[in-house]
Amino acid sequence: MREKDSAAKGIIKSLGLVFGDIGTSPIYTLTVIFLLTKPTEHNVIGVLSLIVWTLVILVSVEYAWLAMSLGKKGEGGTIVLKEILVPLLKSGRQVAFITLLSFIGISLLVGDGVITPAISILSAVEGLLLIPGFENTRQEALIIIAGIIAVILFVFQRKGTEKVAGAFGPLMILWFVSLTVTGILSIAHVPSVVKAVNPYYAFRFLAENGITGFFVLSEVILCATGGEALYADMGHLGRTPIIRAWYFVFAALLLNYLGQGAFLIRHPGAKNVLFEMILHETGFFYVPFLLLSIMATVIASQAMISGMFSIFYQGITTHVMPLFKVDYTSTELRSQIYIGFVNWFLLISVLFIMVQFRESSRLAAAYGLAVTGTMTLTGLMMTWIFCLRNSRVHAGISLLVTFVDAVFLLSNTYKIPHGGYWSIIIAAIPFAIIMIYTSGQKKLYRSLQPMPLEYFLEKYKEMYSTTNKIKGSALYFARDIQRVPPYIVNTMFNNNIIYEDNIVVSIVRRDDPYGVAGFFKACYAEGLRGFEMQLGYMEVVDVEEILKEAGIDEKTIFYGLEDISTRNVIWKIFSIFKRLTPAYVQFYKLPPGKLHGVITRVEM
Repeated sequence: MREKDSAAKGIIKSLGLVFGDIGTSPIYTLTVIFLLTKPTEHNVIGVLSLIVWTLVILVSVEYAWLAMSLGKKGEGGTIVLKEILVPLLKSGRQVAFITLLSFIGISLLVGDGVITPAISILSAVEGLLLIPGFENTRQEALIIIAGIIAVILFVFQRKGTEKVAGAFGPLMILWFVSLTVTGILSIAHVPSVVKAVNPYYAFRFLAENGITGFFVLSEVILCATGGEALYADMGHLGRTPIIRAWYFVFAALLLNYLGQGAFLIRHPGAKNVLFEMILHETGFFYVPFLLLSIMATVIASQAMISGMFSIFYQGITTHVMPLFKVDYTSTELRSQIYIGFVNWFLLISVLFIMVQFRESSRLAAAYGLAVTGTMTLTGLMMTWIFCLRNSRVHAGISLLVTFVDAVFLLSNTYKIPHGGYWSIIIAAIPFAIIMIYTSGQKKLYRSLQPMPLEYFLEKYKEMYSTTNKIKGSALYFARDIQRVPPYIVNTMFNNNIIYEDNIVVSIVRRDDPYGVAGFFKACYAEGLRGFEMQLGYMEVVDVEEILKEAGIDEKTIFYGLEDISTRNVIWKIFSIFKRLTPAYVQFYKLPPGKLHGVITRVEM
């Protein structure tokens, strides 16, 4: 009985955290598609068939089956695929190529993440136009309402979402049940729409419509946006509850799209298909449904924001992004984090996109490019993994899915001049940050000229035996003890500061998402020890607590700061990143009263 209860809870939670984005796609998908093609019965059946098989191939096969079989310690996402693939590769060039692909994948997700709340919230608010008395509401007023909802949502992030997360699942159940019931009621009037499950009608539509049919694919993909969340959010809930919930979600979406198609056949002049269908089928239930749709879009946006925080946190801990300040909003859930820079960057971008595009139908002209790019990269990496593992059946199916992804991506290039360039511009910002930061860190490390351990130990032993030592323990942080950072050399040898007990601490992020280990690695000389912390890349830890558990009671903590001097524009930007983001000792929230920063001037 308990197992059934926990399984049900897992399914309800995943409905709230994973399926908000794909679950709110019916609000705008068919409306936007039939701006490109006439809503004849022939076309409606063809488009419905394309939607059904897009959901089957890109969500059920690519994500629910193939991608979710490639988890690592229960975690999923672009970085996880990279972590699985890199050890299987033999050449450095291949590793560099895959690393670049993963950077592009992360950046595209951010570009997609900005448009998701904008189109979801704005399209739901536009449903007000169908309420008697609100028909003449100006678009500016709708944008302001949508903007206020977005501002409230983003301002609330600092408080943490743990308290309201419990309500997400039940609300989404109500949303999907509403989609299912209204879909069935509409199908009853035109039962022939059910034949759209036959892929023949999808191929017939593409064959008969030629280039127009190909461009229609760029809007059909809107039905699958959010499908990547099945894999990306796997670490929060586990594979089984997400897949079980997908069966229910898939059925609800299928019935609702077929119902919208049936309504469109009867009312080819419909402009806002879902809301007009609800108004026609349920009458006075329309206003509660409208309020529910706004709540569902807020939930979809919340899931996206939480996902962005997770992506950036993975980027920080795997050293591909600067150390943005991270706040932990829950004592219970490791996934509940808040990153101020990400939050305000997303809010400003979302408000800008709403004002720039004004209407959800115009926003849809920009939406899909980043999604299909991410899906294609996922398909490429999966196919490569299956090939290297000699899993021929999976590799063959994955290659076929990647081809379908590529076709959708190609059709979405049509959107670039129609506003699609904005998702590329937005994605270019995190991509530029990643490239500048990773290149800058490598250049900085080379410019610092760390001292090899053997030379350091010679000087250290001489200093330790001849210099008056300060009582107590001092901590020094170094990524690799074999290459001693200049700030340690300056502190000990130039400033003659040597403690009785000197401990060099290394923090190593493991390939696994979770797990914590802290241990003394070696005693290099009298009064000089090495302590290593191994942390999973998604692990949120209390470094001070780990040190205490190891019996370390430090008097002082030394850390390095770099004063970068450069004429190169790229390195100037890198130096700004370093100045604006906290040092790693502040990132790990070590006691400020014990911290002493040692500045090293570096020419880059």
